[in-house]
Amino acid sequence: MSLTDKAIEQIRELIRTGALPPGSKLPPEPDLAAQLGLSRNLAREAVKALAVARVLEVRRGDGTYVTSLQPSLLLEGLGGAVELLQGDSVALRDLMEVRRLLEPTATALAATRISDDQLADIERHLNAMREARDDVEQLNAHDAAFHRAVISATGNETLLTLLEGISGRTLRARIWRGLVDSRAAGRTLAEHEAIFNALSSRDPALSQAAALLHVSTTEQWLRQHLHAGDTEPLGTPAQR
Repeated sequence: MSLTDKAIEQIRELIRTGALPPGSKLPPEPDLAAQLGLSRNLAREAVKALAVARVLEVRRGDGTYVTSLQPSLLLEGLGGAVELLQGDSVALRDLMEVRRLLEPTATALAATRISDDQLADIERHLNAMREARDDVEQLNAHDAAFHRAVISATGNETLLTLLEGISGRTLRARIWRGLVDSRAAGRTLAEHEAIFNALSSRDPALSQAAALLHVSTTEQWLRQHLHAGDTEPLGTPAQR
């Protein structure tokens, strides 16, 4: 470990042990450096790195605070990392595989917890998808909202953040463009309808099966396009 990495780890340890709980203010830089046995420069670099990771928040003129440490905050960088992997075929296959492992199980869990209001929200996005079946931008937006509403019904914020992160806004848009161009959008909309119907019946096994079919169909479509040897897996930059 570099000296900066060790400094970062020392501050993380203070947070882990509760010496610096969420929302607490860090000591002034000279005091923090002395407390940890660091130079002021190392303490400053460690604070900067943890601020980028959303563990700390630097408030100008006020000081540095530990953030809420909520999963949605700490994991929000995952989506940005996924966007950077869009040109890597192996990484795209891996991401779809992770989605296939997580999303059906999450959908089954949602079926056991979903409220009537949450079902109505999912149905609203499903109806919007039907109306926008030839509009890739709107399809993409309501597709993302549909799946977010489903996973939100689990009440598990970490699961929601992870699945949103690995889905990838650009990847989702490129898949929808391909489905519309190949006239496969209707089949995919039917898969969303099957997920909604299974959730409406509060049947976890049926909900899991419907979600697995949907994710597997999307994954198969993606693999076919990657296998075709596209350098831009799902379309050229101008098409995104």
